Amino acid sequence: MSLTGKRVLITGGAGFIGTTLAGRLVDANEVVAVDNLHRDALSGTELSAHPNFRFVEGDVLDLPGLVELAEGCTHLVHAAGIAGVDTVLASPVRTMRVNVIGTYNALEAGVATRETLERLVEFSTSEVFGQHAFNVQEAQVTTIGSVGEARWTYAVSKLAGEHMAHAYHAELDLPAVSLRPFNIYGPGQIGGGAIRAFIEAALAGRDLEIHGDGAQIRAWCYVDDMVEGLLLALEHPNAIGESFNIGNARSAVTIYDLATRIKRLTGCPGEIRFVPLDYVDVELRIPNVDKARSLLGFEASVELDEGLERTIAWYRARLGAAA
Repeated sequence: MSLTGKRVLITGGAGFIGTTLAGRLVDANEVVAVDNLHRDALSGTELSAHPNFRFVEGDVLDLPGLVELAEGCTHLVHAAGIAGVDTVLASPVRTMRVNVIGTYNALEAGVATRETLERLVEFSTSEVFGQHAFNVQEAQVTTIGSVGEARWTYAVSKLAGEHMAHAYHAELDLPAVSLRPFNIYGPGQIGGGAIRAFIEAALAGRDLEIHGDGAQIRAWCYVDDMVEGLLLALEHPNAIGESFNIGNARSAVTIYDLATRIKRLTGCPGEIRFVPLDYVDVELRIPNVDKARSLLGFEASVELDEGLERTIAWYRARLGAAA
């Protein structure tokens, strides 16, 4: 299946995943991206010159503006949101406001264009499973950390958005789908994250710093695989009204193992150093994607070393261009 001749609105369309998705869609569809450029991955692409692509600088907190942009669209991808541990810890109020109200606004924009809307996909997060998540399925109880711990404002805000999407589907028949991405990485990543931090340090010849003991386990999913899952959610009739884990359990490694792989693949002369962990962290996060596999036909195909090699090459070219 492939989208053709559609009008797709992407909130957070200048972000990492949004621009990757737009690049896949823009040859055969009209793509409108709205973003406040808090994180700008768009300027590193050729999308702006494409005749089927339109960028609008705007904010998901602006409901009238979002409704206007959504008019006549067939697909709406709500990828905008506050993310990244450092940002969330520094701005928990902003995190809640943007993620909760922004998702409400995206859903209301979907309702306003209900006559043409075929699908709305909103991003939740794997963090809804809390600190220990092994082989977690979508129906598993979502357990989040204690009230007052700023780290969990992100997960709570995203879980609220997921509940809203399901409510809009159940009560208003909005064709909504929720995705829970598990540690997405790859070329174009301009936000935070261990892989970006390790690669940039390695290419600069610096030491790679691990927060804590490095025993934390993550399952890393290459961005192209994430976008494949997203496209399936946008197209497959089985997706409507559901939540899906999107990730790659085969790429589960400790943070220490991740650092050693990147050190090896880059030929970094620096050492691996351990620094104190000064925030609450997730100890274990590995998805079960059986539901996405059985209902959508999703299967991640890019293994960790291959994805890291592609990502390192992108950062190397980017740093070379900057120099």
